[in-house]
Amino acid sequence: MATLIKRYDDLNDVLRHIRLQIEESIPFAESYVPSFNSPVDLFHWMKPQLHYRKDPAGKELLQSFPTLIKNNYYGISGTGDCDCFSIAMCSASAVQNWKGMKVWIKLAGRNKANAVHIWSGVDIDGKSYPLDLTNPVPLYERDYQYVQKLYLK
Repeated sequence: MATLIKRYDDLNDVLRHIRLQIEESIPFAESYVPSFNSPVDLFHWMKPQLHYRKDPAGKELLQSFPTLIKNNYYGISGTGDCDCFSIAMCSASAVQNWKGMKVWIKLAGRNKANAVHIWSGVDIDGKSYPLDLTNPVPLYERDYQYVQKLYLK
């Protein structure tokens, strides 16, 4: 699955497709992403490669990690929004050898059914490492009225 462009049906539908994009991005991440000592090091390697751009009007654009980097919807490597960045970071995190790691995404919004932002991170030995690539620095989370944390398998 390269790029998925669809109408936004509901949050569960989008989450299902995000999970599929992460899963299908793992082989690319294995060959593209170096091994890092920490989630912060991974963030600093990923961040300069990415450029934020909102989805096209009325569409939900979900780019796989290889598409985001190599065959981008916008024609500019690394250009996407928070869900594209989360797909990339989740797959990049999943291939790291951090003992006891759990990869997660967080959805934020005004209520449980309508998210306005998504970001990813990892928990290692009970410590949480938010890795929101829309932020200039790692470990920072903006305040939202409602936040839901979902662990990936």
